[in-house]
Amino acid sequence: MSPSRVEDGATRGQIIPIGGAEEKLNEPQILRRFVKLCGGRRARIAIIPTASLASDTGSRYESIFSDLGVDWAEALPFETRHDAEGGEALERLGEATGVFLTGGNQLRLSTHLGGTPAAKKIRLMNAAGVHVAGTSAGAAFLSEHMIAHGEEGSSPRVGSVTLAPGLGLTNRIVIDQHFRQRERLGRLLTALAYNPFAIGLGLDEDTAAFIGHDETVEVVGTGAVTVIDPAGLEFSSMDTAHPNDPVCMLGVKLHILVPGATFNLHTREANAGGLAAGKG
Repeated sequence: MSPSRVEDGATRGQIIPIGGAEEKLNEPQILRRFVKLCGGRRARIAIIPTASLASDTGSRYESIFSDLGVDWAEALPFETRHDAEGGEALERLGEATGVFLTGGNQLRLSTHLGGTPAAKKIRLMNAAGVHVAGTSAGAAFLSEHMIAHGEEGSSPRVGSVTLAPGLGLTNRIVIDQHFRQRERLGRLLTALAYNPFAIGLGLDEDTAAFIGHDETVEVVGTGAVTVIDPAGLEFSSMDTAHPNDPVCMLGVKLHILVPGATFNLHTREANAGGLAAGKG
């Protein structure tokens, strides 16, 4: 699914993929910033725990957001495609100033929500200014092209990743999560070898990419975001390599962003920001 059109005079809400295992208790800077964006105490957070099989995931995030001062945080029971077709949960979703998709299995999100009125509503809400965040599996689901599953390792290999349609808030990126902790460089490179149009974002745990309406990626958290830009790809052996063979990729550009550095998805320019001031 492609992003919904932003109407004249409107500003798209931020898209916020989180690499998983975000701090929830001691210093939850990612969740705190999300809440502030959504209106602080006046924020209305719709939690979508569909990806998780744990029965308490929704209620746990209700408590977390309540502790952050939000008066309205509600887990919406989109457990089946029928749930996402209409009813009270869909109406409550439309009242939110922020949407939060939890972790779990991203294929549960794509199979239960993909193509439903609930998914369409989230895209329309984001185009109208509502901020949408997802952690772990929820992060992978945010973009048009989603990594469904894949093998760990540092080298791209034929057949090491499976792609599926995602929510479609943006078609500019492919997201991978738990990136450094689970050694997922190879599978993100493989996904980009299939489609060099997109930009890869590899998110460490407790690290988020806040993507603004101007397409600028800003890093928040304790880790890094690995940006893989294949725009300058000069050669790829993806079309001739055999299953499980490593893939030759020449001309790929890689950036490591930490808090303070940014990357613009439109211009494909990285900026060290205030980090460069100490280099003088």
